[in-house]
Amino acid sequence: MNPTLRPRIKICCISTRQELETAVGLGVDALGLVARMPSGPGIIPDDLVRELARRTPPSVASFLLTSETTTQAIIAHQCRTGADTLQIVDALSDGTYKDLRTALPGISLVQVIHVNGPEAFDEAKRVAPHVDGVLLDSGNPKLPVKELGGTGRVHNWDISRRIREALDIPVFLAGGLNAENVREAIETVRPFGVDVCSGVRTDGHLDSQKLHRFVDVVRQYVP
Repeated sequence: MNPTLRPRIKICCISTRQELETAVGLGVDALGLVARMPSGPGIIPDDLVRELARRTPPSVASFLLTSETTTQAIIAHQCRTGADTLQIVDALSDGTYKDLRTALPGISLVQVIHVNGPEAFDEAKRVAPHVDGVLLDSGNPKLPVKELGGTGRVHNWDISRRIREALDIPVFLAGGLNAENVREAIETVRPFGVDVCSGVRTDGHLDSQKLHRFVDVVRQYVP
């Protein structure tokens, strides 16, 4: 996909109504709502995911981060929460993306690719024809306790750029972003959107000053 002139901004790990209102007030494009995970920050119960998704304005996308790996469980998870976008943080173990599209018409599908090496390129190419976007993150699903996001680590942006150049769908960049490095990340990868969690938080809570700085840097970016 060609470089995007103005990268979209997704703020992940939204866990309270106040955090939602703060992010929306700054004009962000999407919110990430983290459901049950084996590890990582920002995890909230499904009933709170549903409440926050319902409070998200129509012009802002609500992403359900689901660690479910079977299509049956993913479908049930989306139906419980009502988010308009599914962020699938692990690989499908049973069923297909077609099953998800059939059961959930109108729900966008974004597959997370964890960039741990060159093999991420092949994985992204394989899934791209079946989803609406991919999100490149720095987790490690091969660990005994899977890391599926929120690590605060930067991965190899050169691989991410190769993936963006090779795909015809939107690519979001995540993993260790903050106000200090997001401009370099955008210049290197030229993604459709940037996604941040820990980089705009202090002691686990959304830090409005960090969030303002992050949004300002992205908004002021000129290629």
